Amino acid sequence: MVQDLKIEALSAPPAYQVVSREIRKLILSGSLQPGEPFPSELSLAEKLGVNRSTVREGIRQLEADGLVRRSGRRRLFVSIPDTSQIAPRATDAMVLSRITFLELWEVCREVEPLSARLAAIHRTEDQLVPLRANLIEFRDAMETGRADYEIDLAFHALIAEASNNVALLLTRFPIGQLLFPASRHLKPVLEQARPREMAAHEKIFDAVERQDPDEAELWMARHVADLKRGWDLVGLPYDFEINPFVST
Repeated sequence: MVQDLKIEALSAPPAYQVVSREIRKLILSGSLQPGEPFPSELSLAEKLGVNRSTVREGIRQLEADGLVRRSGRRRLFVSIPDTSQIAPRATDAMVLSRITFLELWEVCREVEPLSARLAAIHRTEDQLVPLRANLIEFRDAMETGRADYEIDLAFHALIAEASNNVALLLTRFPIGQLLFPASRHLKPVLEQARPREMAAHEKIFDAVERQDPDEAELWMARHVADLKRGWDLVGLPYDFEINPFVST
């Protein structure tokens, strides 16, 4: 009998999500190009058959995703999301998945040497400028005893940017954001950690500047291996959960 059939009620997504999805398709298909002025809320509402408040909510979601940006108070433009907008979601997912040192390091061991290699091949003269400044800042921090975790993180990010490879940037960003600051567990204990790190950074930069991909890859591989060696010396477990939001 029809009345005996077990049928679950349909669950439709909120209208603003449907609007966001349709506009996203227009952007990703190229119908709306990066840098182009965004259609008005009124025109979108008329074409999509919804009210303006629904369109507004959909646009807010696209803004959060970095696909739309505001110029001034009202004017909207299509934009290309940058790494800092996209990668934090992956970082959050890793933290919530209780990712461990070893999991991060195993991937870092493969990705960071590739990053240095590609930087040596593709870097521009302009991209060497912030790397030089980073080395100066790192040495100053080492000599004055200031914390250098953010400087170290920035060095690896700058090397990746110099690769001029978007796929690499998006892959390594969340890993680097979690793994390299974890060196704070090592440096207060290992006196040799900071000088070795400084020396490695200088060797990597020198190879990138000379556009020697083999040497850049070699020194980055040694640098990443040094992190694990320090982890072993301090006696921290490989299943140590890396969570920058928890003070340890």
